[in-house]
Amino acid sequence: MDISALQKVRYGYKPKLPASLSGSIGDIAIETGAATEAAVDRDKLKDIFKLSYGKPLVTFTGGKNDKLSRELKVGVILSGGQAPGGHNVIAGLYDGLKSGNAQSTLYGFLNGPSGLINNKTAILTGEIIDTYRNTGGFDIIGSGRTKIETPQQFAASLETAKKLALNAVVIIGGDDSNTNAALLAEYFLEQGSDIQVIGCPKTIDGDLKNEYIEASFGFDTACKTYGELIGNLMRDANSSKKYWHFIKLMGRAASHITLECALQTQPNVCLISEEIEHRQYSLDTVVDMICDSIIKRAENGSNFGIVLIPEGLVEFIPEIKHLIDELNDTIARDEETFSNITSFIDQLYWLSSRISESSYRLLESLPPDIGREFLMDRDPHGNVQVSRIETEKLLVGTVEKKLQILKAAGAYKGKFSALAHFFGYEGRCAFPSNFDSDYCYSLGYSAFVLIASGLTGYLSSVRNLTAPAHQWIAGGVPLTMLMNIEHRHGAQKPVIKKALVEMDGSPFRAFTAMRDTWALETCFRVPGAIQYFGPPEVCDEPTYTLKLEQGKQI
Repeated sequence: MDISALQKVRYGYKPKLPASLSGSIGDIAIETGAATEAAVDRDKLKDIFKLSYGKPLVTFTGGKNDKLSRELKVGVILSGGQAPGGHNVIAGLYDGLKSGNAQSTLYGFLNGPSGLINNKTAILTGEIIDTYRNTGGFDIIGSGRTKIETPQQFAASLETAKKLALNAVVIIGGDDSNTNAALLAEYFLEQGSDIQVIGCPKTIDGDLKNEYIEASFGFDTACKTYGELIGNLMRDANSSKKYWHFIKLMGRAASHITLECALQTQPNVCLISEEIEHRQYSLDTVVDMICDSIIKRAENGSNFGIVLIPEGLVEFIPEIKHLIDELNDTIARDEETFSNITSFIDQLYWLSSRISESSYRLLESLPPDIGREFLMDRDPHGNVQVSRIETEKLLVGTVEKKLQILKAAGAYKGKFSALAHFFGYEGRCAFPSNFDSDYCYSLGYSAFVLIASGLTGYLSSVRNLTAPAHQWIAGGVPLTMLMNIEHRHGAQKPVIKKALVEMDGSPFRAFTAMRDTWALETCFRVPGAIQYFGPPEVCDEPTYTLKLEQGKQI
């Protein structure tokens, strides 16, 4: 692949480390706290994780640690969707290993967890690592969404690790991937193996976080990338004075991206899925919220604006969620018959006697192109593929229909012209910001220290992230501490709980304090492109979400 001038320069960027990791490799000591507990479902989790539950928190500090100079063999996995900074996690892990002992080896498992199951690897050399430093993407070894679930897959994973004589496996992933890491760590212990498992917190959605994991990597870069695009559209809308831009943003289960982008750019309307579910807003209510801003702005001569929409919104609107649940259950009962019906009209007729009248009327009322998206091919679990539903177009159509009714009644006299956008994949592989470059490198280096210190079942942790990097606090969090029991695919399973937008959280409260003003006035803020060179307050600035959560001003 040809490389740009920026990429050449980024190769030379030296990520900043916390002070505890910046000195001599033999001067990084481990400080352990008290035994930990999960917030809920403790007895059930203790029963599942008999050998790994209740480990202490770990913080790195100054002191002597002879273990860090051991020769190690480590395998690393990129799991799930891409997130900016993944390459720097691997670079930090590699540099840590080589700083400890030049003979240490880092294997990359190819294309996700399946590489561990099937023993598909590549040895990562300094030459390879150097061509991926500070770059976006997961292409150094590829990623995948395979889950290690069956007894055969667990056994194959251990067999691979033994064949390679690994000391540890590092799983870089989100909540599901790190749930897998916890289960794999427990399995290895059950089998009498001393092979360790360490996780690293990745997801642009921002829903893997808590008191000790302040941010998942990639969130910073993705939100700044989307913020730039939204700002560009704001500038264009304010120049042409004629378009309403409906922008869907990634984030199926949580609306952190949408909320952060709203704080960055100050749109006229921003929908937060968690609030809509909490308040049980109907589709009509959501449409009325948008129309209210459109009508009031039109009265001031502003027939343009910006609406931000989280990707998973439709699953949080009560009647649409009910429709999706009914469709999933109904189609799953007779999937073969339904798959042979190709016409949307015939599909509607088939469903008319099989789902509730209210769900049928809702499905029938949707624009045909949108209705078809609710009925397209299901995912491997038999569920509607929500990410393929063009919610932004659904809202454009329903808002337009409502405005036509209001115009006929004389309640609206403006002009409405809308454009729909989906900003998703544009943010997943962007050049990581300085923040993500530093944070990810520190996570990788911390993973090395956890491994060299003989720990397993931990998630690499770097905290105090609103401070300069040398003040960050590095260490590890027991994976079982983050878990709860949830009903998944017909069974009770341990999973890392997703962190959703909290109604009483500082970021949401900051947003609600301003949104009525944004709805009426043109308060657009254009953040511009990510800056890599210049003063720290420009180049190293964390997200508004992170600053607000830590009591800082924005």
